Amino acid sequence: MAASRSWRRTRMCQEDSDSEPELFYTARTSFGRRPRRRQDEPSSWETAELDPAQVEQRIKEYNSQINSNLFMSLNKDGSYTGFIKVHLKLARPVSVPAAKRGPGGRPGQRTAGVKRRTSFYLPRGTVKHLHVLSHTRASEVIGALLRKFTVVDDPRKFALFERSEKDEQVYLRKLADDEQPLRLRLLAGPSEKALSFVLKENESGEVNWDAFSLPELHNFLRILQREEDEQLRRVRHRYARCRRELQAALAARTPG
Repeated sequence: MAASRSWRRTRMCQEDSDSEPELFYTARTSFGRRPRRRQDEPSSWETAELDPAQVEQRIKEYNSQINSNLFMSLNKDGSYTGFIKVHLKLARPVSVPAAKRGPGGRPGQRTAGVKRRTSFYLPRGTVKHLHVLSHTRASEVIGALLRKFTVVDDPRKFALFERSEKDEQVYLRKLADDEQPLRLRLLAGPSEKALSFVLKENESGEVNWDAFSLPELHNFLRILQREEDEQLRRVRHRYARCRRELQAALAARTPG
């Protein structure tokens, strides 16, 4: 019985965190197996087919609801253009070309055939607007974002997700390479709660570590150690707090 209670009722000692919970499943479910839609499968509204008249009407409705000049425009051939907003939430550093240095560390000509690069973290909260076509694919959006920030990492290391909020919970769905983000934006309307786009690491594929230099690999090991230490600290803190709360509850009920 307890396993089937709602997520809100079973989280006795929820960990404090400054990041929002991002769920790939519905939290209001039992722990037993239950048939459900695959996490990467589009919802029924996302597969709806619109005829030209419906597309035109949807664009008019969309433009009437936004409070900016990021309008959608219908083209004569039936396609349309517009803007999508992408939140970049990358947990790992990205690689960019290193600054060219001459003798003595001064800017100069790079040695022929030698490609140098450096790694850094994108600032938290980074957001980018892209002007795209209705037939622009998710894979093309990823490529455009990487070019905007001069990232030289393999685009396959990244994935575009759709994010939605419902019943105070956050859901993520990984978009297939051939899905069309602007089409999804039109179908969902301008609400960021109904639909927003997030660029994250593509966890489904293996990282090609051979593509990184030795200093970068050593740096990744240090980062991994820091992340592990931080996670251990949070887990210990959470369980210590739960223990104190349980001990206090027991003490309050101990007969005098």
